[in-house]
Amino acid sequence: MTEPITYLDHAATTPLLPEARAALEHGFAIWANPSSPHRAGRAARAALEDARARISAALGWRGEVILTSGASEALALAMARGHAPLVAVSAVEHEAVLRHAGGAARLGVDGAGQVVLADAALGGLVAVQQVNNETGVIQPIDAIAACVRAAGGVLLADCAQSAGKLALPDADLIAVSAHKFGGPVGIGALLVRDWALLRPTGGQERGYRGGTENMPGALAMAAALEAGDDWMARAAVLRTRLERAIGEAGGEVIAEAAPRIATIGACRMPGLSANALLIRLDAMGIAVSAGSACSSGSLRTSHVLTAMGVAGAGEVIRVSIGRETDEAAIDRFVAAFQGIAGR
Repeated sequence: MTEPITYLDHAATTPLLPEARAALEHGFAIWANPSSPHRAGRAARAALEDARARISAALGWRGEVILTSGASEALALAMARGHAPLVAVSAVEHEAVLRHAGGAARLGVDGAGQVVLADAALGGLVAVQQVNNETGVIQPIDAIAACVRAAGGVLLADCAQSAGKLALPDADLIAVSAHKFGGPVGIGALLVRDWALLRPTGGQERGYRGGTENMPGALAMAAALEAGDDWMARAAVLRTRLERAIGEAGGEVIAEAAPRIATIGACRMPGLSANALLIRLDAMGIAVSAGSACSSGSLRTSHVLTAMGVAGAGEVIRVSIGRETDEAAIDRFVAAFQGIAGR
């Protein structure tokens, strides 16, 4: 029989939680278009609005919630519909931000991957992620928000990797994605401090997004957020175990001294390319990635690692932990990594 996969790529996507699956099935059982005026449509609308309120409560958000297809759409909506022009993005943002950044200034980072504002012009829309998707580095978002607001600007935070795991930052616009915390793919949200920050264009979601609302997905997203337990503490223990072994095997942990989320670890084996390491690990039934899942198939050097000045950027892989990860999974990765290092 084929050995089961040791899945350590939860930053790319994580399995659907049983609670979210049950909510999704319930949503499909009562499905009707939430914009329809008949009884079934009104019932679907009630379920959708209940999910919206639960999402907001679970995240501790007091502003508005625009349901989207995920974080990428939420980010695009914020940048395209904002009254404030996009003036700056961090150099380590996800490609979902950079592809819309145009001529906006790039905010550099230090060797630990944290944004350096220096004398940047911040009097418009500024995009800075809370947690980097490749390294797990946590940005000092609240301090950044204070600088942006002092300059009369608006802060957009990509929280795809942190929502449901860390407290939301003090930002004006926040993008989240359900499949990163146990919800289904195809549903996310743009959290909006004040409707006045955006220009409506008509359609659903109070005129801020067109398209039939994904009520089953919204119910599942709410259920996933409400199913929280103290698994982040377990993740921290597991990552410590992982990174200690990587160091003992002669590997290097990226941004080891920086504040990082417990679910993401980036490391390298000097002298072995990330692609070669991924192929060997995959052959052993271990699933990890090289940077973002959106660009892991590319041969381009990571812009995140380049901005940080990481030596051997082409050798870095990402190991990411989820609720289901246990010591046995970490130990299988460690044994494989040590075996490859020994050869």
